Amino acid sequence: MTPLPYGRQLIEDDDIAAVVAALRSDFLAHGPRVTAFEQAFARVVGAREAVACSSASTALLLALLALDVGPGDLCVAPAITFLSTATAPLLCGADIAFADVDPKTGLMTPDTLARAIAGRRVKAVAPVHLGGRIADMAGLADVARAAGAVMVEDAAHAVGGIDASGAPVGACRHSEAACYSFHPVKTLAAGEGGMIALNDPLRAARLRRLRNHGVTHDAALMTGAAWLDQAGERKPWVYQQLELGFNYRMDEMSAALGLSQLGKLSRFVARRAALSGLYDQALAPLAPLVRPVALGVGRPALHLYQVLIDFDAAGVLREGVMRRMAAAGVMVQVHYIPLYRHPSFIARYGEERLAGAETFYDRVLALPLFPAMADSDVARVVAALGQALGLSIS
Repeated sequence: MTPLPYGRQLIEDDDIAAVVAALRSDFLAHGPRVTAFEQAFARVVGAREAVACSSASTALLLALLALDVGPGDLCVAPAITFLSTATAPLLCGADIAFADVDPKTGLMTPDTLARAIAGRRVKAVAPVHLGGRIADMAGLADVARAAGAVMVEDAAHAVGGIDASGAPVGACRHSEAACYSFHPVKTLAAGEGGMIALNDPLRAARLRRLRNHGVTHDAALMTGAAWLDQAGERKPWVYQQLELGFNYRMDEMSAALGLSQLGKLSRFVARRAALSGLYDQALAPLAPLVRPVALGVGRPALHLYQVLIDFDAAGVLREGVMRRMAAAGVMVQVHYIPLYRHPSFIARYGEERLAGAETFYDRVLALPLFPAMADSDVARVVAALGQALGLSIS
């Protein structure tokens, strides 16, 4: 049978046509399609501004730099997340501290954030909407605000989600910015690419400079009369670097694909929700050994369908289950190894263990979830999981 990965992009004929049109246009690098994608994305997520860049990892780094995070600062991220959430502060020259997570959701909570902050001076907090499940942003904001910290949402998994207040993830009611991923396994695919949603036009302008080597062509921002002609206008070839920046631009082909995919967001979210509902029903006979990860607050748009499995009670090892499922053509994954277990963080901060993160990590498994799946694929996945655990499903 055709193997089922844990995630896969859905690319249709109109997506291909959009990319071909970009290839045939006058612009291949940063051009009008990037601007159109930014504007459309901002409307969808309810933000005043959206700034496209090369990945969610660079989005997080740029967002923190635009908030002046740097040497001597401390940022807090949940222990269960992808590396980028924690490496972005380090690449700014700051330090990182890990907050524990709710063992049922994998999400940082106000209580775990408060424990991570206690007695520390914190510059920024990076809550993660893991798998698309939405963190308690209002509660986290109260804790961060009391500590004098700003918040940048890692929304790489969460495009299309609605938070507890009824606002789209990205409206930034409780944060300075939200950062997204368009990696192929995410809800929207652009090959690669990222986006920063925010409500501050001046900071958005700075982000656009930072993604482009810190350069401006705006005469109003330039210093020195040598840059101006006799009429006081900028000389045609002139630009200035105002601060150190990067080449983190999005190209036109990625923007064309992202813009085409954005028009399908509601369909993709609905299909993922329908498949998740089928999983909930099909997995019920495997309880209590197997339980879906709790959804948290709001109305999530799931990127991952994760389950918690009591491998000890089942008398099996997770790696054995994964290998048996792979042999049946069903690929599953673990999201994520607690960050403090990685050698790079151990070398910086020493050994650490957080109870909620360890419990979640020990039991979590991500099952295949992507819009092109058939309803029957859910039954196939659950049957393979039951067999791999040595359980019978009636």
